[in-house]
Amino acid sequence: MVDNSTVMESGRCTECGARGVDGFSCYDLFGFPLTWEHNNPELYALHFWLVSCYMIQHPSNFTHEGYQLLVRLFTEAYDNDWDTPYILKKNRELVSHVGKIANSTPNELRKRSLKQWSMTIEDIYLGGEEQAISNILKWRERVRSEVTPIDHSD
Repeated sequence: MVDNSTVMESGRCTECGARGVDGFSCYDLFGFPLTWEHNNPELYALHFWLVSCYMIQHPSNFTHEGYQLLVRLFTEAYDNDWDTPYILKKNRELVSHVGKIANSTPNELRKRSLKQWSMTIEDIYLGGEEQAISNILKWRERVRSEVTPIDHSD
């Protein structure tokens, strides 16, 4: 299991730069749309995008190879407008080529570096459940425009 805890310093996530809101850490904020999607099938249909946007902004959760796989899957899915069943199929194929995905280093010992993203989980939370679908779609566009493309040649 990936330890998705974030480290907050001076009220901001040390990886994505999200501000803690209402006493919640970056990781705590992530839990809200995960809960909202259980009440809304249209929102749940965006689960891959919600999770991958968050995880791309928190690379310390992954091995180098695992992170590269995530970015590759995300960019190919976005660029080719894949539907969710196909994304999941491609994920299974890609994962079979990577030995270890999750970072097994204890959370408190992981190396983190801040990257300022134009949109983070903070924006999804602040938009509330009513704006979650449009905000997640906007977030995926922003992440795609800001993520470094991966060399897809194998």
